[in-house]
This record gives sequence, structure tokens and C-alpha cells, in this order.
Amino acid sequence: MDAAPVQFGSHEPARRVIVHVSDTHFLAGNRPLGGAYDTAGNLERTLVAIEALAVHPDAIVFTGDLTDLGEPAAYAALKAAVEPVAHRLGAQLVWVAGNHDERPELHRDLLGEQPSQEPVTAVYDLRGLRLVALDTSVPGWHHGDLDEAQLAWLREVLAEPAPLGTVLALHHPPLPSHLPLFDILELRHQDALAEVVRGSDVRSILAGHLHYSTHGMFAGVDVSVAAATCYTMNLARPAARVNGMDAAQSFHLVHVYDDTITHAVVPVVEAPTADFFDEAWLARMAALTPRERHEAFSRKPLR
Repeated sequence: MDAAPVQFGSHEPARRVIVHVSDTHFLAGNRPLGGAYDTAGNLERTLVAIEALAVHPDAIVFTGDLTDLGEPAAYAALKAAVEPVAHRLGAQLVWVAGNHDERPELHRDLLGEQPSQEPVTAVYDLRGLRLVALDTSVPGWHHGDLDEAQLAWLREVLAEPAPLGTVLALHHPPLPSHLPLFDILELRHQDALAEVVRGSDVRSILAGHLHYSTHGMFAGVDVSVAAATCYTMNLARPAARVNGMDAAQSFHLVHVYDDTITHAVVPVVEAPTADFFDEAWLARMAALTPRERHEAFSRKPLR
């Protein structure tokens, strides 16, 4: 049996780990999205990066816009690409509906259920951490919303606190955007969702939709938006002129602790990386006493 890892700081290891991915926008036959973006190739690079972490996450969560047009073949291709990775990592796979998805096809061709216009919702128990998938898609529209029935269902789910709390996963983030185009397509009736979330055991909200990473607070809960795998928005432009680019793709590595949750942006990029820190370096640090480690790594050299 492997020895328990040495605790170098004041925080114990994370209780649960989630990989948060968003906006794959698959098309049947891997047609270039917008004539420019290789969505399957970009997701493949993302999946390779996820496996290269050498982490066994409790779940891999895809927060919507799984396909671009809701095509059955696109859902089948996405399922074939992702399921083997989740299986190898031993991770629960969580699919969330987005505004570009179509509910009947998602139910049938991705989840293996009867086709239906019912919201794509589910509750997952990640060893005491509850993860709830909500469906903010509105059939026939690109803005988001949650009807009274789904809010009532969520209220009932949250009535009993989970041992490690709850994480919500949805597509449209309950946050403002500094880009005018996304405010047009925002999640509507956010006040109704806030009434359900406030005072519950919800600890974090995972979202997508924006094609760039951002964070904020909603009803006293942190909201973390993962950028897309297909393409991202080039924010190095005036807000009215922001458009997509085939760069800066990333996913989030979510660590759930007893008293906080962190969301690290993991870039999917080929770039030279230094090779100073490694397992051998950590082993040398672990062999030292806390005071020796502090001296060896924290003290600045004399000038």
C-alpha cells in the first residue's frame, strides 16, 4: 500500500476532484464548425491533456452545447470519444444540456433514453458530494431559463443536505457578462433560482456558454464558467468586437475541500515546459522536517 502523501501546507488533500469541460459543439461528420474549427480534434487534445494529469477524478462534467445542431451522429461521435476516457479514469460522466443541444436527440443518442422534450436533469452521488445537473435550455431559443417544475424539483432535491454539500451544473451562468451579445442570451429569471439556492447546501455552480473562463458570486455561492473546447472568445478586443478564435482552449480542475472549492484553469496548449519540479523533488521535500522544508524552499538567498 502506498504511503499517505505528506501534507506540506495547512490544507488537507481535496475530498473530491471534478474535471469541468464545456462547449464541445460537435457536428456530424466533424464538419468544421463555422467553416474554421475542428471540434473533434480540439476535444481530442483536451481529453489527452485530462488523462496526462494522472488524476482519477470523481466526475467529468460537460456543461452544455455538447453538439452544435443536435444531430444524432454528433451525439454518437461525442459519446464514442469521451466514454472510454471516463471509463479508464473511473470517473462519473455528467452531460448537461445547452442551448445548441436538442433534448429528444440528447436523451436518445447520448443517454440511451426515450426521446423526450423533458429537461435533461439528474442527481449524482460522488461519495457524499451531491452533483445536480440542471437543464437551462429553452427549446427553439438560445437564451436560458428554468421553469417552475424544474425549480420545484431542485427545491425538493436540496431539502435534505448532502454530507459534503451540493454542486450545481448548468449551461447558462447566472452571471453578468461584459460582452453585450451574451447578456442578450443570459439565463432569465435568475431571481427565482436564487430563492432556491440561497440558504441551501449548494457550494458551487459550474457553467459554460460564454466560451471564456470567468468567475463570480450568485446568491452567496461561487459560479465558475469553463471556456470552450471548440473555440474561445478573444477578450483582447473591445467588448463590441469580441469574436471567436482557435486558441486558449482550456478546462477546469475542481478540487473540493471541507471549507472551500477551487477551480483551476488548465490550458490545452503545446508549449515548452520547465522540468525543475517532479516526483523526485517532492520526495526530497517529504523526507525533510517541516522546518527543514521551510528553510530549503522558502528562505531567499543572501544578496
